[in-house]
Amino acid sequence: MSARRPPLLPALGLAMAVLAGCSGAGERAEGAPVTAEEADLLAQLLADNHERGGADFVVTAPYGEDTVLTLTGEVDLAGGAGRAHAVTSYGDGRPDETRTLFFTADGLWFGEVPGLAAVLGAEGLPEASYVHRPVALGEEAPLVDVLTTVVLNLSAEEPDDGGDFRGAGYTWEGDRSIDGELAQLYASEAGWSVAVDRSTDLLVQYRTSLPGQEFEVTVTLSDHGPREITLPAEGESVDGSAHPEVAATVGL
Repeated sequence: MSARRPPLLPALGLAMAVLAGCSGAGERAEGAPVTAEEADLLAQLLADNHERGGADFVVTAPYGEDTVLTLTGEVDLAGGAGRAHAVTSYGDGRPDETRTLFFTADGLWFGEVPGLAAVLGAEGLPEASYVHRPVALGEEAPLVDVLTTVVLNLSAEEPDDGGDFRGAGYTWEGDRSIDGELAQLYASEAGWSVAVDRSTDLLVQYRTSLPGQEFEVTVTLSDHGPREITLPAEGESVDGSAHPEVAATVGL
C-alpha cells in the first residue's frame, strides 16, 4: 500500500500511532498530520500482515440500493489464498444468495452453486462441486473479483518506505472501537482509511471507495496468525471459462 504498489486499490499503508513524545491524545486534533514515528509504523503494516501469515476477515460492499455483498472467511496472506462464505443480501424481500468461495490472485472457485448439477448433466460434463474461472481485473471486473483482490493486497513481503507517508496527506483521525478493541484511525487524502489496534500495532480495518463507484468497501481483519488454505482439487472443479453456460450458474 505504498505509492509504488499499483493494484486495483489506491496506495494503502498506515499503522498504529505511538504518541510518546507528542502532545497528549486529548490535546491532539483529529485530522492532524501523522508524526514521523507514525509514518514509519504505517509503512510496516502490510509487511507485518505477511509475517503473521494470515487472518480471519469480513468484507462488506453495499453495492446497490439495500444490496450488500459480504465475504466472511480466512486468508493466508503469506501464501496468497483464501476461502470465504459469500452472501448477497437484498432489502426487497428476496432471500439471501449464498456461495462458498476459494480464491487466489489468479483464480476463483465457487461452490454451493444452485442448478450446477443439472447444467453439467445437460452439457454432458462430469460431476463437479465447484466452478473455477480466472480472476478478472479492470473496470469491468465483477465485484467478487475486486473484493478478493483487495483482501490479498493487504500483504507485502517488504515494508514500505516511511518517507512516503511523511507530509503527504496522511492524517491521524482519533480512536475507534473495532470489534470491541481500541484502535487508532488514519486516513489518506486519496480517500481510504485504516484502523490499527492500539495494543498490537496490527491492521484491523481497511476502508476504501472503488474507482468509478460511490460505495465503500470495508475489510475487517481479526485473529492474525498462520492459515492453511487447501484449494479444491482439479477433479472437483469444472472450467467455467471453457463452458459459459456453466459459469452463468454462479451468479456472482
